[in-house]
Amino acid sequence: TGLMSPTAGLYTNGNESKTYKRDRSPCGPSRVLHVRKVPIEVSEAEVISLGIPFGKVTNLLMLKGKNQAFIEMASEEAAITMVNYYTTATPHVRNQPVYIQYSNHRELKTDNLPNQGRTQAALQAVNAVHSGNMTHSASASDSSMMPGQSPVLRIIVENLFYPVSLEVLHQIFSKFGTVLKIITFTKNNQFQALLQYADPMNAHHAKVTLDGQNIYNACCTLRIEFSKLTSLNVKYNNDKSRDFTRLDLPSGDGQPTLDPGMTAAFGAPGIISSPYAGAAGFAPAVGFPQAAGLSMQAMPGALGPLTIPTSAVAGRMAIHGMAPTALHSVLLVSNLNPDSISPHGLFILFGVYGDVQRVKILFNKKENALVQMADATQAQLAMSHLNGQRLHGRVIRVTISKHQTVQLPREGQEDQGLTKDFSGSPLHRFKKPGSKNFQNIFPPSATLHLSNIPPSIADDMLKDLFSSAGYKVKAFKFFQKDRKMALIQLGSVEEAIQALIDLHNHDLGENHHLRVSFSKSTI
Repeated sequence: TGLMSPTAGLYTNGNESKTYKRDRSPCGPSRVLHVRKVPIEVSEAEVISLGIPFGKVTNLLMLKGKNQAFIEMASEEAAITMVNYYTTATPHVRNQPVYIQYSNHRELKTDNLPNQGRTQAALQAVNAVHSGNMTHSASASDSSMMPGQSPVLRIIVENLFYPVSLEVLHQIFSKFGTVLKIITFTKNNQFQALLQYADPMNAHHAKVTLDGQNIYNACCTLRIEFSKLTSLNVKYNNDKSRDFTRLDLPSGDGQPTLDPGMTAAFGAPGIISSPYAGAAGFAPAVGFPQAAGLSMQAMPGALGPLTIPTSAVAGRMAIHGMAPTALHSVLLVSNLNPDSISPHGLFILFGVYGDVQRVKILFNKKENALVQMADATQAQLAMSHLNGQRLHGRVIRVTISKHQTVQLPREGQEDQGLTKDFSGSPLHRFKKPGSKNFQNIFPPSATLHLSNIPPSIADDMLKDLFSSAGYKVKAFKFFQKDRKMALIQLGSVEEAIQALIDLHNHDLGENHHLRVSFSKSTI
C-alpha cells in the first residue's frame, strides 16, 4: 500500500508495527494510544469516538492493513483516564472487542500522509458534535471528571418488519449499563425511543456498538444519536414508557393504542415470508417464552398471530451473554477462594451493582456461590462489571445461573451459615426510587469514593483505617466542596475490591457509617 512508506518514521523507537507480543513491557503513559484488532470496515469517526468521552482527540492514524490505529488525545490525563476505563470495560467497535494501550510515541506526526484531509474532517466533525453536547464544561479544578455527555440516546428503528417492544429495547441496551427510563413513540411514521442511562459513558458505549445493528435478522435497524435532553420525565409506566427507578407510577388510561403509522409498518408485505433463520442481528430471543406464537391483537385488521420460527429464537443474541436466561436474576459465581469467602462479603461486593436478596455458598463445592439480585438488569450489571475481577487472589467468573431463585435451607438442614437472606438488609443501595446511587455505578477501580464521613475525622484517621487493615494507601483527598466525601487510591483494583468489602459500613462513630464505592475519577 502507499500508506506504509511515509509512516516508516513512526516506528523508529518501537516494535508496535510488528505483531503485538503479549510479553512486551507496557509503555509508560503517553497521550498517544495504540489500538489493536480494529475491524477493517471501521471508519475514522468510529475510532475517534472511543476517545471523545475522555476529552478532545487531536489526531488519528489508521493502519487499515494491520487492523491497528493510533489515537492522540489533547492531554496525557485524558489518555490515562481512557486507558484506566478501558482496562475494566473492553471497548467494542461494530461488536468486535478492540484493545487499547499506551504507545511509545509522544505525539503523531502525520501532516504529509495520504488521507490526512479525510482524517482532519472526521476529527473536526466528531469533536464539534460532542462539544455541542457537553452539558457542562469541566472547570479547571474539576478536570479529573469526564466531560458530561448526555446520558440520553435517541433511537430510531428502521425497516420495522417486526414490532419492537420496550422490553426488547431494555434488554438490548441493558448490556451496556443501567437503563433508568425509556419512552417510545411514533414520529414521521418511524418508531422511535428515548432511553436514559445512569451514566453518560454507558450511552456512549451503547451508541458506538449498536448504531447500525439489526435487532432481528435483516430488519429493525437501529439508528442512534445523543439526545439534546439530559434527562427524561416519565409520567406513566406502561407499554410505551417506563421509569425503572419508580415502580409506583400509574399506567395511564387503558392500553396504549398503536399508531396508524405503526400498523402500516407492521403490515408491510413480506413480513411472514421474511427469512428469519438464525441470528444475523439479535435473534428474537427476548421475552418470547418457548417461542409461542407472538399474538398481535393490538393490530387492527392485521395479520393475526405471527409465529416466529424456533430456529430464530434458538439463535443467540449477537451481544454475548444475552441468551433467554437474561430474564433470570440469579448469578453463579465460581473460582472463589473458599478460605476467605463469606456470604456477607459477596453481599457487599455485588451490592455495589444492585440489591442482593440472597447468597448461597455451595455446601459441597465452596468455590461456587449463587447470588440472587433484585432483578435481571442488576444481575446483568453485576456480571458485566465483576466477571474476570480478582478477589482473594483468584480471578472470579460470574455468569447467569439457570436457577430462578436461591432456596433457603429447610428447618434442621445443616448449612453452616452458608446461605443468607439479605432481603431485609438496611445496606441496600438502590431501595429508594431515583436514588443518586443509580448515577454512580462504575467498574471496579483502584480509587474508592468514600462518603458519610463525620466532620471530626481527619485525613490521617481515614488513611490509618485503610493502612491498618493492610491496604497500601497511594493517595487521598477530601472533596473541596463537601468534606463528607473523599477519594482514596489503593495499590491495585484487587486491593480496592477487598477494602470495599472490609470497610463499607465501617462505624466511624457519631452515628456515621462509612460508605464505600468505586470511583471513576483518579486523584
